[in-house]
Amino acid sequence: MWLLKTDETAEPPSLTFRLLPGAVRTIGRGEVADFVVDAPLISRLHCRVMVSRAGLLEAEDLASTNGTYVNDRRISRSALVAGDRLRIGRVELAVSRTGQD
Repeated sequence: MWLLKTDETAEPPSLTFRLLPGAVRTIGRGEVADFVVDAPLISRLHCRVMVSRAGLLEAEDLASTNGTYVNDRRISRSALVAGDRLRIGRVELAVSRTGQD
């Protein structure tokens, strides 16, 4: 399982998102997003995160106004590995993996 998690002291309060193989989830501030993050500079549907059946994690920007960043590099689509930092707006999510999906 993949985890996307904010720092314990982050604003908004700490967030943790769990992703299993085959998952496709959207992140944004709108109610239609799978993972709702109500914070400044985040679009209603900001980005999509996907885990392949093989367990590989990817992030894709959904034409957000302020961009999606992996390790401070703006991306349109990018593979993620444990230790990466996914940033949307002012919210930074640390990428980690637990167990052997």
